[in-house]
Amino acid sequence: MVAAERIVAVVGYDSAPAKRLAQDAKDDGRAIDATCGRRTRSVIITDSDHVILSAVSPESISARATGVSPDTADGDESSSPSQEKRE
Repeated sequence: MVAAERIVAVVGYDSAPAKRLAQDAKDDGRAIDATCGRRTRSVIITDSDHVILSAVSPESISARATGVSPDTADGDESSSPSQEKRE
């Protein structure tokens, strides 16, 4: 778990700059690998310059950090099953 107020940026791991950032952090001892052996999908950068590698998608992390439900993260609240009127 990461405190949401400490997160500076969340980026996808598929770009070369993100991979370079992660490798530099590993070399400097600032990297935290939270993937549990799974494929790295995102890189979280904190205000203390630590880099956290995560197996969760950047979109999911962003939604969790802002408190928005992943169902409504795209802005379309009308299609969410939890928003439907039950009779």
